[in-house]
Amino acid sequence: MKKFYVALLCIGMVLGLLSSCNDDNDCPGVDPKAPIINITSGNLSMNIGDSIILKANSISLLPTTYSWSMDSVEVSTDSIFVFKKNYSGDFEVQLTATNEKGSTVSKTQIHVNPGKYKEGTFIINEGSSSPGSLIFINSQGQVTNKAYELEKGGKLGNACQDLFIQNHKMYIVAQNGGNEGGYLTIINAETLKKERAFQKELSDKVSWPTHIAVLNDDNIYLRDNNGIKRFQPSTGEVTLIEGSQKARKNTMAVCNGKIFAAVDKTVVVIEQGQDAITNTIQFEGKVSGVIKASDGNLWVSDANGNIYKIDSGTYAEIGSQYVGDEAKNTLSAGWAATPSITAKGDTLYMNGSGTKIYRHVFSTGETKLMVDVKDMVENAGMAYNTVAVNPLTGEVIFNSIKGYGQDYKINNISVFDFSGEEPVLKANHENYTEFPGGTFFTYNFE
Repeated sequence: MKKFYVALLCIGMVLGLLSSCNDDNDCPGVDPKAPIINITSGNLSMNIGDSIILKANSISLLPTTYSWSMDSVEVSTDSIFVFKKNYSGDFEVQLTATNEKGSTVSKTQIHVNPGKYKEGTFIINEGSSSPGSLIFINSQGQVTNKAYELEKGGKLGNACQDLFIQNHKMYIVAQNGGNEGGYLTIINAETLKKERAFQKELSDKVSWPTHIAVLNDDNIYLRDNNGIKRFQPSTGEVTLIEGSQKARKNTMAVCNGKIFAAVDKTVVVIEQGQDAITNTIQFEGKVSGVIKASDGNLWVSDANGNIYKIDSGTYAEIGSQYVGDEAKNTLSAGWAATPSITAKGDTLYMNGSGTKIYRHVFSTGETKLMVDVKDMVENAGMAYNTVAVNPLTGEVIFNSIKGYGQDYKINNISVFDFSGEEPVLKANHENYTEFPGGTFFTYNFE
């Protein structure tokens, strides 16, 4: 009787399977079925640094292999894939399941939320007797002081001078090194979490590094007292670029996958992987600023009062204009460690060591005094480095100090709106800076 019931049960299971098959593709053992199931939560959205676990749920009884891929690159062959990203965006994960009967493909979308520091404005502080620091201003105008320390990354190196954002990473260079940050600190550009710092690796290979430009993870360019050097973290090798020995202590630009830097009356071009200058662009006077234009070309200013538009591919001059006798001195090549020009589209702003801000519109050739900051901001005794214009909003940021000595502690981050007939002081943040090395908008690195 027991054998009878066992046989009856087996027949019932077979009949049940057959009756559940609408077509061959729905039957176990015929075709692998591998829908992706999120077994961490039902919402395919996450924050940077979190994880979502995806599992292949195949109904096939045949031996099945799995291939998880993102952007056509295989990332796993397990039945379970742990998705994790250290930067934001929308990502598609594809699962291909294969057995002797064929393959099926299933896809899912995952959204990674932007980090707090993804979009906004950074002001880098050199520091005085203290380490350098970062000030962050978000799109609503809220200020986060000493943002990197707030995210528990330790202390940056002393005398921070410059930063660069590339491939979701922020690179910060410190002239004197030291502390946990060393001469070069690499952090997550959206969270400011520390990834790596270089002190001993660079201590006998750089001399007071001041500026940085990055082409990729293993092509980092540092300007120091000896010239421009290519640093390759994978090997620790530092190579002086031949012909760059007199590179100006100023910001370098990256366009078309190349470095552009000021050397006396020229802009030199450095291409990835090259150990020597590959091209030289000549100008009338000493170059006082090199920046990337919104169309991927270059803006260049010289101390003779000229602004040039340069094709970043052919190095040909697209156009040039003189800013006039009154504004000419703002394009000096001697005083600032940041470019003498800043641009939104074809509208450029400039200031000298004083407190006057000028605007030059390249399409019309008009130069105009926009404001004397000391008339609107108390204790704005002098500029500390140059103005910077937000490439999205057009707002202009002017960093000032009351003076040297202990007067540097009395300072302002002044935000101007020049869109109307009269200048508007949109915001003024008092006593945050400590010798501000420069103002950097995340949008300029996109």
